[in-house]
Amino acid sequence: MKRTIIIAASLALASCTSTPNDPLTGRPQVNNTATGAGVGAALGALGGLLVAKSKNGDTRKSVLIGAGIGALVGAGAGNYMDRQEQELRSQLQNSGVSVSRVGNSIVLNMPSNITFASDQDALNANFYPVLNSVSIVLNKYPQTLLDIDGHTDSTGSPEYNQQLSERRAVSVGRFLNSQRVDARRLLIVGFGETRPIASNDTDSGRAANRRVEIRITPIT
Repeated sequence: MKRTIIIAASLALASCTSTPNDPLTGRPQVNNTATGAGVGAALGALGGLLVAKSKNGDTRKSVLIGAGIGALVGAGAGNYMDRQEQELRSQLQNSGVSVSRVGNSIVLNMPSNITFASDQDALNANFYPVLNSVSIVLNKYPQTLLDIDGHTDSTGSPEYNQQLSERRAVSVGRFLNSQRVDARRLLIVGFGETRPIASNDTDSGRAANRRVEIRITPIT
């Protein structure tokens, strides 16, 4: 399975480059399209605050703990996530965003019909208040890692769907970061059409597959 991982760099490091870079991808702000898995290597020059999931594993945890954000211990992690889940459910009632619990992780499923116009990667302005509510809760509970995963249906070419899923995930991540969600917590991944949750043979199934998910995992 081919996927592209887009690495989130700290705003401070991004601002030190001679050409203005996107704070989430670390790349020049020409457009939102990622060009492949080589992004990580290109970002290596930015320094030690890069966060990535690579062959060396997910380094976000060690980066954040090193920055003074403590890890959760034992039953405290479950209680921490219980409280966060309750607040997210309260904030997201009737928003169209579903909240699921998987062990100690929380998954927010954001269907594309409420987040993006058809075949577009710019967030619907009407969705800003919803994402702002999510940001408020995420900032209140900083001891978590945030995976932002973009998904599409199977309509169109795999290459196009891959790029669209990446751009949409970046749009969500960029908005969260604009609301002061720490970029070092973020990992942005485009999966294209490779992870359907419903059949692509029906309109309703394809609609379900077009989504961005935020997976919230405690730092333990």
